[in-house]
Amino acid sequence: MYNIENDIERVLVSEEELKKICDDLAAKLTAEYGDSGRPMILVCILKGSFVFAAEVFKRLRFPCAIEFMKVSSYGGGTDSSGFIQVHLDLKRDVKDADVVLVEDIVDSGRTLEKLSQLLANRGAHSVKCCTLLDKPERRVVNFNADFVGRVVPDVFVVGFGLDYDEKYRNLPYVGVLKPSVYQQ
Repeated sequence: MYNIENDIERVLVSEEELKKICDDLAAKLTAEYGDSGRPMILVCILKGSFVFAAEVFKRLRFPCAIEFMKVSSYGGGTDSSGFIQVHLDLKRDVKDADVVLVEDIVDSGRTLEKLSQLLANRGAHSVKCCTLLDKPERRVVNFNADFVGRVVPDVFVVGFGLDYDEKYRNLPYVGVLKPSVYQQ
C-alpha cells in the first residue's frame, strides 16, 4: 500500500502545534467578537481551509454562523490573476455582520484582498481574515491577515486541509512536500 507520508520531506507544523494554534486563534476571535452583539459569520474558503475552519469553529463559545465559499483567481495558470471567480457563493446575507474569512494559507494576498472588498461591498459591518499559515515573502499586494496561526517560509506545504493535486489534505500535520513529487 502506498503511504502518502513517504512524500513528506519534513513536518513543519505538528499536530500538537496545530491544536495550540486553533486554541489561540479561537481565543482571539472570542475576545474580538464574543460580546459584539452583531451577527458573526465565519466564511470557510474551500477546499483547503475546511479542516482548519472546523477546528476553530468548534472551539468558539459564542453565537456564530459558518458559511462556505469557493473562489479562484488563477484562471489557467499558476500565478494569481487578481480577478476572482466565485464558484460557490454564500447562502446568507452578510449585511451588518462581522465576517471572518477563514483561509488555509495567505500567499500573494490577491484573492483575499478582492474577496474582502466583495464582502465589504455587500454591506458587511467588518471583514477580517483568519489564516492558519502566512507566507509574507510571497505577498504581491498590501494585504495582511488579522489573525495568523503561523508564519512559514516559502516552501510547498501540504496537510491539515492543504493539498497538492487533491492529495495530502488528510495528513494530521502540515508538512513540506518533497520537490521530487511536484517537479515531475
